[in-house]
Amino acid sequence: MKNLAIIIIIISWMFGLTGDELVQKMEDRITPKDSKVDMVMTLTNKKGKTRESSLRSATKDDGAKQIIWFLSPADDKGVSFLKIEHDDKDDEMRMWLPAFKKIRRISASKRSDSFMGSDMSYEDMSTRQSNEFKFKIIGSEIFKDASCYLLESKPKEHIRTEYSQHITWVDSTLFVPLKEESYDKMGKIIKEKYFTYTVINEYQILTEIQVTNIQKNHSTTLTFNNIELDRGVEDSYFHERYLKRLPK
Repeated sequence: MKNLAIIIIIISWMFGLTGDELVQKMEDRITPKDSKVDMVMTLTNKKGKTRESSLRSATKDDGAKQIIWFLSPADDKGVSFLKIEHDDKDDEMRMWLPAFKKIRRISASKRSDSFMGSDMSYEDMSTRQSNEFKFKIIGSEIFKDASCYLLESKPKEHIRTEYSQHITWVDSTLFVPLKEESYDKMGKIIKEKYFTYTVINEYQILTEIQVTNIQKNHSTTLTFNNIELDRGVEDSYFHERYLKRLPK
């Protein structure tokens, strides 16, 4: 028991934070109130063949509200996606499908479905709620010259999810995720994610996300351009009526 106590003290000294405290520091980072951005989404299959799409996105409240329009290629032009997250009920997700002239609601049971053929599911498009996971710091590692905490996130028993856990490399100074591994229900790694940032107006802003589905040997890269921050985007902007209106 004495040796165990010494080990616990050493681990506490090494990491200095609990998993919950680290997540709180990530949530407490200074972030813009809203943003507008152009995106290029590149899908690469196991044969190396690529497909590229142009998108426009607006977000607010740390991504809790988001609307995305597909501008190209021609067969996807006009497709749009709306997400509004809630703390006390299921998130609202809708897609406008102009070819069918209908708005499709994404139910909670469809959260594991792929978003527009990409390696991101609808669940990946949502913010991970801190009250739905158990967090633990399981180590530390240098990644891209940055000292990182290794944060384990396991969903609580009542949470519907396609994953059994996530391991996230969190920059110990900036408190942003740099890399993440996600595991399926069998405990096998299914996705690797890499995040790249730049500093704009003292904010750490994403400029690229790379997601690879290890099991399917398929990847998605999202590149962010023409980033506009704190533009005063109104809450009313995140409404079904704007799904059918391509941004100018």
